[in-house]
Amino acid sequence: MDALKERIIKEGKNLGRGILKIDSFLNHQIDAVLMEQVGMHIADVFRQANPTRILTAEVSGIIPATMTAKALGNLPVVYARKHKPITMQEPVYVDQAPSHTKGGEVMLMVSPEFLFADDRVLIVDDFLATGRTIDALGRIVQNSGATLVGIAAVVEKTFEGGRAALTHWGVPIMAAAVITDMTEGKIVVH
Repeated sequence: MDALKERIIKEGKNLGRGILKIDSFLNHQIDAVLMEQVGMHIADVFRQANPTRILTAEVSGIIPATMTAKALGNLPVVYARKHKPITMQEPVYVDQAPSHTKGGEVMLMVSPEFLFADDRVLIVDDFLATGRTIDALGRIVQNSGATLVGIAAVVEKTFEGGRAALTHWGVPIMAAAVITDMTEGKIVVH
């Protein structure tokens, strides 16, 4: 995804401690055309896996997940909530994950009325860093009885080891852009 890599190089900011700020096109302001291209790229990689549903975590994963779902023929997108609304009835699928940017643990919740045992689930998120948030989403898929068919991220930070932490799921893992180094203020994109 050359367009994505170019935007990361041009607009990305290394805030230290492995935090990459790409708020100008994904995590605060959205470049819809770029995210549509990312969604089409992810869809092309996972089309043969025949997903029936996309799962992500709120908030920043929703746009790339939605664009992927659209490119796959308008699949339903379910996002794990971090705060339980009064409209979400018990029981719910719930798991815990750390938030690197929020500096603590968050609960991820999905209502069973939107995730079924016969689903083939593709997880799409904004970042693959340590893999702990995506791993929590994988456990939610597992607890629902659904089948996990793949994991995709807009940006992977390889130096945080997330891909290795997710290999136990035995599914393809891909990222549209890969960051290999963020030491000394650098952003090295592959």
